[in-house]
Amino acid sequence: MNFLPRTLRARLIAGLLVLLALSCAAVGVATSVAMERFLLGPIDQQLAADHGRFAASLEHGEDTRGQARGTFGARLVDGRVTHAAVVSERDGAHPGLSPDDDKTLAALPVGGPPRTVDLSGSLDDYRLLATAGRDGDVMITGLSLRGVEETMHRLQLFELIMFAGALTAAGVAGALWVRLALRPLQRIAATARKVTELPLASGEVTLAERVPDTDPRTETGQVGAAFNRMLGHVESALGRRHAVEQRLRAFAADASHELRTPLAAIRGHAELALRGDEPMADDVRHALGRIDAESERMSELVDELLLLARLDAGRPLAREEVDLSRLAIEATGDARAAGPGHRWRLELPEDPVTVIGDPLRLHQVIANLLSNARIHTPDGTTVVVAVRRLPGEVEITVEDDGPGIPPGLEIFERFSRADQGRSRATGGAGLGLAIVQAVVAAHDGSVDVRSGPGGAEFRLLLPA
Repeated sequence: MNFLPRTLRARLIAGLLVLLALSCAAVGVATSVAMERFLLGPIDQQLAADHGRFAASLEHGEDTRGQARGTFGARLVDGRVTHAAVVSERDGAHPGLSPDDDKTLAALPVGGPPRTVDLSGSLDDYRLLATAGRDGDVMITGLSLRGVEETMHRLQLFELIMFAGALTAAGVAGALWVRLALRPLQRIAATARKVTELPLASGEVTLAERVPDTDPRTETGQVGAAFNRMLGHVESALGRRHAVEQRLRAFAADASHELRTPLAAIRGHAELALRGDEPMADDVRHALGRIDAESERMSELVDELLLLARLDAGRPLAREEVDLSRLAIEATGDARAAGPGHRWRLELPEDPVTVIGDPLRLHQVIANLLSNARIHTPDGTTVVVAVRRLPGEVEITVEDDGPGIPPGLEIFERFSRADQGRSRATGGAGLGLAIVQAVVAAHDGSVDVRSGPGGAEFRLLLPA
């Protein structure tokens, strides 16, 4: 698990506190070492001035009342402690040394500098100095470090309280300062969030949002200026895209509208010629039949393009109560007649399911989905049409157990077809699902698809 803070603000504050804590720790250690040396200096001088006199007095039983309370003295002969005492209320009280203490005392370097030794029992830490006696013995004199330790403990407690207060104050002040320093970045992030909430997928887009901080002398100002330039480029590109889309839609609408009249004339003349009583050659009759069929197919394509152009222009659809159960029954009946090799199933609730919308276009939506399932699945495929009530909306699903949709295919894009060879034997112009999406969107609904090796399922949601 990563315990590092994630936000930049938290990382800056944490880094500031870590550096300050390390600095406080270094100052505390240095202060403690310096204070300890300062306090041990007078003790070492006092031990050096004693020259082992207190330890020597133990051999002869002299009075120890002139010594400071807690002074330790010991006499060693051949590495063994022969006399030892600590100045207390009872003069010359025996300290009760353990065998380990005897070894520690015997290990002190004679004539060396004073050393701090932790004696066992009820004795405190002592600063001990070993000097050579006159009879070949060793005189050890020591002074208690209780006062030094108490002073060091008070100093460390004081430093701990002061450093804790300093860290707390620095954390609060640092948080406020970092928050103030990062305010330009927050404005950049807020501007970016506002831009992401805009509908950029299609239509005319105006990116009026800009970052107010553009001071080139600061890093955040440079980022803000670069971000504003990027927004300007994006706005320009989206404007050009919208202009191209508008021209294409206008062209499709105008071309489709203009094609309807000559197509109707072609179909009329072809039908008139086929109905004539005069005999004609078989190849001529076949050619007229092909002209009539292709002109009919082209008329359907023109109608689809005109419908998409109207939906793109935002023209309102009819608004009346529509019985989706009846539309599903009618569309499934038409699909069963067109695809008798498929198995068609209906799943409808007992009561009719109604919505407000355009009955002709909603019928076209269901018919396009069924036609898509019939064309792109082999005979024997089961297609299930279901209509369900959901809280606040109505669900229509068309599910088949066919081969599924090829991966990476944008099926709702216009002129998108599974057959990249554009063969007319496997489908139309690729506008059916685009019309489904456009009509459902015009009804404030949504459509999505789930596909896999075991089939595909189209799911429509419409407001109830």
